[in-house]
Amino acid sequence: MADNKFDVIVVGGGPGGYVAGIRAAQLGMKTVVIEEAHLGGICLNWGCIPTKALLRSSEIFHILQNLGDYGMSAKDVSFDVKKVVERSRGVAKQLSGGVKHLLKKNKVTVIEGRGRLDGGSVGARKIKVKRTGKNAADLIGKHVILANGARARTLPGIEPDGKTIWTYREAMVPDEIPKSLLVIGSGAIGIEFASFYRDMGSEVTVVEVLDRLLPVEDEEISAFAYKAFAKQGMKLKVGAKVSDVKTSAKGASVTVEAGGKTETIEVEKVILAVGIVGNVEDIGLEGTKIKVDRAHVEIDQWCKTGEPGVYAIGDLVGPPWLAHKASHEGVLCVERIAGVKGVHPLDTSNIPGCTYCRPQVASVGLTEAAARAAGNEVRVGRFPFLGNGKAIALGEPEGLVKTVFDAKTGELLGAHMIGAEVTEMIQGYTVARALETTEAELMHTVFPHPTLSEMMHESVLDAYGRAVHF
Repeated sequence: MADNKFDVIVVGGGPGGYVAGIRAAQLGMKTVVIEEAHLGGICLNWGCIPTKALLRSSEIFHILQNLGDYGMSAKDVSFDVKKVVERSRGVAKQLSGGVKHLLKKNKVTVIEGRGRLDGGSVGARKIKVKRTGKNAADLIGKHVILANGARARTLPGIEPDGKTIWTYREAMVPDEIPKSLLVIGSGAIGIEFASFYRDMGSEVTVVEVLDRLLPVEDEEISAFAYKAFAKQGMKLKVGAKVSDVKTSAKGASVTVEAGGKTETIEVEKVILAVGIVGNVEDIGLEGTKIKVDRAHVEIDQWCKTGEPGVYAIGDLVGPPWLAHKASHEGVLCVERIAGVKGVHPLDTSNIPGCTYCRPQVASVGLTEAAARAAGNEVRVGRFPFLGNGKAIALGEPEGLVKTVFDAKTGELLGAHMIGAEVTEMIQGYTVARALETTEAELMHTVFPHPTLSEMMHESVLDAYGRAVHF
């Protein structure tokens, strides 16, 4: 490659990397993005997007099975799992092509291959790119942004085999829906797959080592989710540990320990969903000042690593490990490099989290317990979906909106929801926190009727003893 000098070299084309590349080009910097597999990364190709397509199919199948609730009927309702998977893969392919178009439109050079730090001096970083084991390019950049992403974490003695013990990749492209499966881990990934397969007809067991489901969520929301999933027929085991998995031609025998007792559960498939580890291997960190803590690269508030001129973003660095966090980091990192005025460090407490199970879960800010533990005197508001006309009309009366305020200042410390479409609603509270809105502004805001968003208003009112419809 004759022209191998760049202002910015981005290693990884996921939601952090490709966004960083586009923003750098917009700011007039000569930019290259190196991607080994698929533009859009894990999120677009094997994560956020295709799983949402699967969950949409299972949601529709659930509705079709319950048409009587809406005064309708249909015979012989069924699904074709091959077509369900094909639709999911098609959605991912379409969006990956869209990312390619955006990079081209913004004149970002794209190189296919695996990028690796290859020494260099301050102000001129070197990257070696290999493709199918052979050298494809040697690049020099003033700035390098590592956006290598992460992969599924495994457990000692419980290694995915692609046949009986699945990671998210195998769970996303099943040849058929298993009659039974066990999910290890009840974070967002585990619960989304549990929800999909339960609605598609599988007998689902979820095992969580901590004392509640969705352990990063507010305790009240976790408890609500437990009841909702149990009502759907899921078998839920919290405070439990999978100590052994034995596979055979028929499936898996899973040994679960809880409360001093041990039981063996027979299932066709096992899904391992116990978190992620950063792809820190073979990217040239050796001999640099870059530090790694628990398989993730350490950075400062501007995404700088310990090595001059080298930055890191996304799942390669600290939590929360979310696509929208990676994209935001990519932008702020590049704008800081370019000297854009008014760039602010990322406040991770203002990053919303969403789980697209049925019912959906969404949150931003502190849980009630965390707010109290931080020494805040709090006021808490709640509003049930059962009190909302739109929720009842939709046939989705199960849910809760919860808000946590500082009793002295009126600051919105946190918001937590479970129910239909809460993943779309949470952004209202996220904006409120970003604008440092107090309860006064939220109370004075007019919410449209009839909408689910009215519950956001009522929850605020309830925190101050002014709820009207509850």
